[in-house]
Amino acid sequence: MLPFISGRQKEQVVIKRIGKVLGWVAAGIGLLAVVLAVVVQVRWTRTFEAPYPEIHASSDPRVIAKGRYIAYGPGHCVGCHTDDSQKKLVHEGGQPPLTGGQEFRLPFGSFWTPNLTPDPETGIGRVSDAALARMIRYGVRPDGRAALPFMEFHDLSDEDLQALVSFLRSQPAVRHAVPEHRFRFVGKALMAFLIEPKGPSAPPRKASPAEEPTVERGAYLANNVAVCASCHTARSKLDGSYLSAKFSGGMEMALESDPTKVLVTPNLTPDPKTGRIASWSEEQFVGRFGAGVGTPGTHMPWKQFQTMSTTDLQAIYRYLRSLPPVVHETGPVVQRRPV
Repeated sequence: MLPFISGRQKEQVVIKRIGKVLGWVAAGIGLLAVVLAVVVQVRWTRTFEAPYPEIHASSDPRVIAKGRYIAYGPGHCVGCHTDDSQKKLVHEGGQPPLTGGQEFRLPFGSFWTPNLTPDPETGIGRVSDAALARMIRYGVRPDGRAALPFMEFHDLSDEDLQALVSFLRSQPAVRHAVPEHRFRFVGKALMAFLIEPKGPSAPPRKASPAEEPTVERGAYLANNVAVCASCHTARSKLDGSYLSAKFSGGMEMALESDPTKVLVTPNLTPDPKTGRIASWSEEQFVGRFGAGVGTPGTHMPWKQFQTMSTTDLQAIYRYLRSLPPVVHETGPVVQRRPV
């Protein structure tokens, strides 16, 4: 209590005390910020352990051909592992070498896809088959750090993983230096605390489902090779986590041909009201892939998917038809960019 001072003096004393408290709070916050910055700086390059798959490149032309089919077809590796100078060729269905260099500008930094040709200096020439297979299956880089979760090929079969590694080894080596990723502080914080390697969801299968138009084959392709759900599902822009049921659409992506608009991926579940392909016949579904690019500036790799066999497209259709219907109205494919 302050019985011997005036009201004005009491007010000044209280203000000083509040000022001191706020000063201590500010100092505490500042200290925490410094501690956080130090911890992030120490942890963002942390390394992880993951097994090295028993995968060895083959020189068998059939195995290499299967790997090429994955890379330039359902796996659409060419869509990301090429730079702007090759974009037109890729959009036309060309098959340039996978020299990397495509830049992704995200809220937490700028990132470039690696050179996947066997060049010893700028590509994968000095990376072992097992380390390359570990990168694809477990998301652990050769230096032990976590790879950004852009690829979701964790559940590739040993058969397809070997085929893909074999094809990558068979390419001509192309010298093409790619910049190192540039993380903002928030990106380093994500790497320090949130982004961790993701391995297979189940023990890896030795062989892929038989190349027949079955739901099993379609499920394998749609989830593990073509990774349709990675775009046809609403996802967090911060860490890529799924925000809705897989294949129910709703992910927004920039429209290359018009920066004022966005692409919104459609719902692929068989909901009769909101499912985009719910009323399509199998023949219509397969025919749509043969028709090629529809919306200008789309991110859908139509030209790569055009190389897929009719059998594989039929399998994917039958799998999508087997999904539980999800009511999710995603609206037109092209929409105005949210303010």
